[in-house]
Amino acid sequence: MILSDQTILEKIDNHEIKISSPEKNWRSQIHASSMDLRLGNFFKIYRHTKFGILDPVKMKSDDNLVQEIEIKSGKKFIIQPGEFVLGATMEIIELPDDLVARVEGRSSLGRLGIVIHSTAGFVDAGFVGTITLEITNINRMPVALYPGMRVCQLAFEQMTSKAKISYSEKKTSKYQNQNHPQESKIFCDPFFEQLRK
Repeated sequence: MILSDQTILEKIDNHEIKISSPEKNWRSQIHASSMDLRLGNFFKIYRHTKFGILDPVKMKSDDNLVQEIEIKSGKKFIIQPGEFVLGATMEIIELPDDLVARVEGRSSLGRLGIVIHSTAGFVDAGFVGTITLEITNINRMPVALYPGMRVCQLAFEQMTSKAKISYSEKKTSKYQNQNHPQESKIFCDPFFEQLRK
């Protein structure tokens, strides 16, 4: 069941959904069945000239696989055709143990050829942090993105019951409390740890 604007606001007022935003008027980002989130100031780009392949078996947390770039408010980040970058929302969200969210792109950006998430459009119950965005430009033209612009939307869905083990309690949770774009930590998966032995 997707939550309506009325239920989203009730859950925010009851502190079930928590939103932390530098924007004072963030409640205006809530619409009939979703909430818009805005693009943050930080981007990460994989260092393709330094690494020939991204191999989860050989990756480590200190590999320095990405370069982080900060774009000041009012300035633009130009994403080239075919380019893939990681971004993050300005807003920090906190979900209760019985609610999930789905990240969706905005149709206005989709019509420019900007894809906001490759596959990771699901936010688990119990998650806390900014949302990392997997941004790709599938247009044949460069597109300018601006920190602070509305970049995606969250649709909230009620679970049938509270999670037995929420994301915040799961030992293998890799992205809890992130506040910048977070590159892949797939190398932490037990499958790849086993292959390294």
